[in-house]
Amino acid sequence: MDTKIILSATWVVLMTIYFLGDILRIISGDTARGLAGQNLNQWMYLAMAILMLIPILMIFLTLVLPQPISRWANLIVAVFFILFNLIGLPTYPSLYDKFLLVVSMVFNGITIWYAWNWA
Repeated sequence: MDTKIILSATWVVLMTIYFLGDILRIISGDTARGLAGQNLNQWMYLAMAILMLIPILMIFLTLVLPQPISRWANLIVAVFFILFNLIGLPTYPSLYDKFLLVVSMVFNGITIWYAWNWA
């Protein structure tokens, strides 16, 4: 199978995991407490929107960018999200959030592996 499709699929899976976490937070009422107990303002929401737009854009960019650029973009963005989620992991009180973050990091690892071995 074409590596571009596999890499795009890993970003689709990642976003689906993030959406699942958001839905579970809404259903459980965890969103009512805010992000780590903080009151959020418009700038923080904008930052979150930009942050979550990156994996969505990676779905498309992986398919359209030339191979060398796509390869490095996948490596850099996947490593960034692993580090970002590792830092954020302790701030999530819910077991389901921690589980979903670990699963998302596994898929970031799969993304790194495929991008690294993309010839």
